[in-house]
Amino acid sequence: MTAFQVRELHDLKDFEDVKRLYADIWRTDSGGTPVPVEVMRALAHAGNYVAGAYRDGHLVGASIAFLAAPPGTTLHSHITGAAPGRGIGLALKLHQRRWALERGLRHITWTYDPLIRRNAYFNLVKLGARPTEYLESFYGRMDDAINGGDDSDRVLATWDLSAPPVTATVAGTCPPVTAPPGTAHAVRDRDGRPETGPIDAECVLIDLPEDIEALRRTDPGAARAWRLAVRHTLGELLADGARVTGLHDRRSYLVRRTGATAPRTTLTTTLTSTATSTATTTATPTLARSHQS
Repeated sequence: MTAFQVRELHDLKDFEDVKRLYADIWRTDSGGTPVPVEVMRALAHAGNYVAGAYRDGHLVGASIAFLAAPPGTTLHSHITGAAPGRGIGLALKLHQRRWALERGLRHITWTYDPLIRRNAYFNLVKLGARPTEYLESFYGRMDDAINGGDDSDRVLATWDLSAPPVTATVAGTCPPVTAPPGTAHAVRDRDGRPETGPIDAECVLIDLPEDIEALRRTDPGAARAWRLAVRHTLGELLADGARVTGLHDRRSYLVRRTGATAPRTTLTTTLTSTATSTATTTATPTLARSHQS
């Protein structure tokens, strides 16, 4: 794996470089950058986390996080973006984890779009974080090249920094999750569209679409159907106290009810959407994203 230098950023020139990198990733104009330079400057000066990853002296990734409630325990990672290339996002997150542990923090949280399969894989399988809360249309409507005008539903991922499963995951020694006997499919991919089923089993699987970003351009109705299916299953299960225990077969959330979780039943149906929007011609973004995307 290519070695990256990851360091905290404090200079205005560094923040300008981050602004340009984020504009390339999210394909925004200079006025629509996800985080303005002056905000990066203020966050860094106040003791928060602003860091960049460098390869051969060039900025290839950046992450911005701030201290969160409860005080003294949690860092909230607002945005992380990385250029193409294996290992950049992981290098940033491991640096962020070390930074937090050195300051006595116990958790890092962040949001991500639960429909983006590669982000789910990175967050759950590579890092050992777990979705703990479903946030409907959290940022409002987002019209950048990644979100394509879709509702900005997010899940809050929580990274318990010193938990044995997390320690094993970042060390590469955590075994893959397996679905136990009796696991039901709450959402199944049926020819590119979501089919919903019962959610009253102790363990359920929630499939994710193959490529939601491409689907937003080519079939907005199907993309909308996926949004609603995952919102109504994963959202209800998390609200009821169920726990996401991992990502099964790189494509499905495995969700387990706790003892106090009251089961519900959903009639099986293939979701369709009445969305009438047409596919856009926006090109697929050429850079990879981690979260707040």
